Amino acid sequence: MVVEVGYARAWDPESRAVWRPLSTGEARERDAAGLPYVVVYRAAGREVPLEVRLVSWRDHHVGLWVYDDQGRRTHELDLRLLDDPARLFHRYTVAWTYPDPETAEFDPKTPRVILDLFPDGRGRRLEEPRGYATSAGLREDERWTDRPAFGEWPLFSAQLHGFTEPPVFEAAEAPEVPEDDGQEAPASCWRPPRPAQPGRIGELFRPGVRVTDGYHPEQTVVEPRRAGTVRVPSGLLAVSGLFTTHQNGPHITVPVPPGEYVLDEARVAFSYHCEWSDAEVEATDPTAVRLLLSETPAASWEMALGADDDLRLFIENQIAGFDTDGATGCFADAGSFESLLSLFERGMADGEPDLDGFETLPGGSMFIHRTWDAVTSGELMAFATTGDGTYPVWLGRCEAGELVSVVVLIEGMPEILPEPEREGDAADV
Repeated sequence: MVVEVGYARAWDPESRAVWRPLSTGEARERDAAGLPYVVVYRAAGREVPLEVRLVSWRDHHVGLWVYDDQGRRTHELDLRLLDDPARLFHRYTVAWTYPDPETAEFDPKTPRVILDLFPDGRGRRLEEPRGYATSAGLREDERWTDRPAFGEWPLFSAQLHGFTEPPVFEAAEAPEVPEDDGQEAPASCWRPPRPAQPGRIGELFRPGVRVTDGYHPEQTVVEPRRAGTVRVPSGLLAVSGLFTTHQNGPHITVPVPPGEYVLDEARVAFSYHCEWSDAEVEATDPTAVRLLLSETPAASWEMALGADDDLRLFIENQIAGFDTDGATGCFADAGSFESLLSLFERGMADGEPDLDGFETLPGGSMFIHRTWDAVTSGELMAFATTGDGTYPVWLGRCEAGELVSVVVLIEGMPEILPEPEREGDAADV
């Protein structure tokens, strides 16, 4: 079987077409420079590709998408370049089994198997839509593959496509390559996997901004509620879960200047129809909690990482953060964390009466408990989340790059709605 090999700057999965074809030489240059490019493998007489390889060494990533005769993706392989330049790690794999040729690509009812692997030996095999999960159970040599040199990659899907003999590769006809005008690929094109993005977090603390949580069609940001302060004398802020089954120090630590910092809550106001009273009801709900280091607005946001988090392993929209089994998180002084946590557990879980160093805060706020270490002056302020799970911690930085705020979203980032058109705007157009 003859397989034609072509190169391009990008691949559009919606149209199943390349964007900005490349000559072999140009693709080789991009490979050496670590820049993104794609390789498309086609068989004569077949409208859709056999597979598409998606390369971006600067992102430590090689993807592989396999297509069936109907143009549906049947396998997706995510390989990562880590510390060994000669090997690639099998980070993530999805395999779909379409029951018939008419089933749409990615139909939610289509059986699929997901392998989610980590270099330390952890791994999970998930069968969907059943939701059945087991250990991946793979040997070390099954988690890694040799990294081929440019132009020497095998056709990974040869067996899936029924090839009985090794394919013969031929270069696609060299395209007329336009000059590089610096334009980015269209949004519909493939790009390397990215961790979860912050969204416009600062807007949640700006009164008058309109948002929606997907359930209430419109909510309006109101003035943040100032909930108190927390002392961080050690200069290391802890943002962590409480009531976790595997507590081993704070989940996230962030260096800050030693001091006492304001804590406040972002809130939204909205109305809804209450079925019980058959009336329109006004409500105000929190959306985020914040430690404010400076009144300077944040110009950018980044996700805080734990000591074991490695961005080279993050799949699309993956989050890092603190875990909680008791719907509770905290801002605390990391230098006093163990003593503060002990006081919290004694006051909350054990219910010791008149415990010095623990208090329950008045109702009406997401901040619910406070503990303090009389020796170090370090404090812990516990806040409620909307459930168990992992909550990312977002670091806001000003234009100069200095940390100005630390934010935890209570239940994800609401959608920011467009500002209403002001009277006279239409006439100005």
